[in-house]
Amino acid sequence: MPGDAATAPAAAAPAAERPARAPAADGAEDRSAASAGEREQYIRRRLERLIGMAATEGNALRVLRNGDEIFPAMLRAIREAQHTIDMMTFVYWQGEIAHEFAHALGERARNGVRVRLLLDGFGSRPIEKSLLADMERAGVAVQWFRKPMWVSPFKQNHRCHRKALVVDERTAFTGGVGIAEEWCGDARHPGEWRDTHVEVRGPAVDGVSAAFAQNWAECHDELFDEADRFVEHDAPGTAVVQVVRGSASFGWQDMQTLLRVVLESARERVRLCTAYFTPDDYFVELMCRTARRGVRVEILLPGPHTDKRVSRLGGRRAYDDLLRAGVRIAEYRPTMMHAKVVTVDRIVALTGSTNLNRRSLEHDEEVMLAVIDERFTATLDDHFAADWADAERITTGRWRRRPGVERLKEAAVLPIRRFL
Repeated sequence: MPGDAATAPAAAAPAAERPARAPAADGAEDRSAASAGEREQYIRRRLERLIGMAATEGNALRVLRNGDEIFPAMLRAIREAQHTIDMMTFVYWQGEIAHEFAHALGERARNGVRVRLLLDGFGSRPIEKSLLADMERAGVAVQWFRKPMWVSPFKQNHRCHRKALVVDERTAFTGGVGIAEEWCGDARHPGEWRDTHVEVRGPAVDGVSAAFAQNWAECHDELFDEADRFVEHDAPGTAVVQVVRGSASFGWQDMQTLLRVVLESARERVRLCTAYFTPDDYFVELMCRTARRGVRVEILLPGPHTDKRVSRLGGRRAYDDLLRAGVRIAEYRPTMMHAKVVTVDRIVALTGSTNLNRRSLEHDEEVMLAVIDERFTATLDDHFAADWADAERITTGRWRRRPGVERLKEAAVLPIRRFL
């Protein structure tokens, strides 16, 4: 398992095993410690002022890559819980891993731990009813977020896409992973999806807890009980973290502001990885402007293995403009790319549940970690470089020569792009 990215550097791999890196921007290695600190403070204050919430200091973060790292860490935390477990997820499907989580949650509930599980009424529909019954018999409080038959047509379009696990109010997990067999393994073939999750310790845990509580409040009358302890957090690491929650409403949203701030603040390099890429015209132009002012912009997207081909087709409409502006685009080949990660100038990283599509930015409940920490960002940059090496680069010449049938498919989804 990897060490705390915010407290200890990862062991260097032998040169022959080290993943190939995308080239660095000119002059990037000449930054002084003082200038790096000034850049960190500059971006932090911009985020705090525009998002309207303070970042927390002293956090320890651990990047978890793919199911082989993510699921054991989450299950270990659940099985060691002594007081409370709060878990929310958009996807709770089927497979052995679904049984493992149900059994672990039920076992803790039977032993006196308060366990609350919040499932999205649309995304988690495939869950086995026997697992729900087993958990509820064990004492797990299971709630559904906006079951389709219970809500208005307007609300049905606004889902809880957040993924969060908070254990004993001291350890939290968030990212892109769902509870299903698709996320098991290590992205070795199309049956094992590629994803990123993060373990959080320190004051930022309260922000992840707030994301859970916000959605739980809509579904349950009781917000607190005797199990809530409101612990004081120590400072197990050095990462600065702002937990940003996106909620469906009219007008400009926090997730849109978050992406806008980091893109406009970038000076050297932006790396963006997302599962669903159908940006509106504003964000396409913003990425183009970022590239045209000399920032190296790299976008890594799903390739042939994707669970939503219509989303892929909708996003490809933007390739022409992005490529002309100098944006580098690649499509991941081995399996479904489900991670949601942005890194900026080697010092700032965003990761969580938000995709770069209209659904995430305007319609769904989301949660993201905005992290200011060079070691944490370096770990994500290393993962990006390894994934980029397994991706097919989209060049201007190749893109213009794509088959006519592909162009027709892309044109066919234009009327529904805003709903993707």
